[in-house]
Amino acid sequence: MLVAALSSCHMLSFLHLCAVSSVIVLGYSDNAAGTMEEGNDGNGRFTEVMLKPQVIVKEASMIEKANALHEKAHHNCFIANSCNFPVRHEAYCTVDS
Repeated sequence: MLVAALSSCHMLSFLHLCAVSSVIVLGYSDNAAGTMEEGNDGNGRFTEVMLKPQVIVKEASMIEKANALHEKAHHNCFIANSCNFPVRHEAYCTVDS
């Protein structure tokens, strides 16, 4: 649930930034994954979360701006900013064909 929350927070931040930057997003998906470690006493914790958003934009001219907005969305995500482990992202942006 934490990985899903991080993914959703990034998506909402990103889509907001796209809307105010005139980047038209036609599709968005994320294959987010978290890495956990388990201690000797059975407790566990996340050590990293990797977001892998795949975005489809309307025009090729929007790809560069969309990719840049992922970094800003990552910076704005309050959930990621609240974690004591790294939250990374590897975004991939394409054009609707």
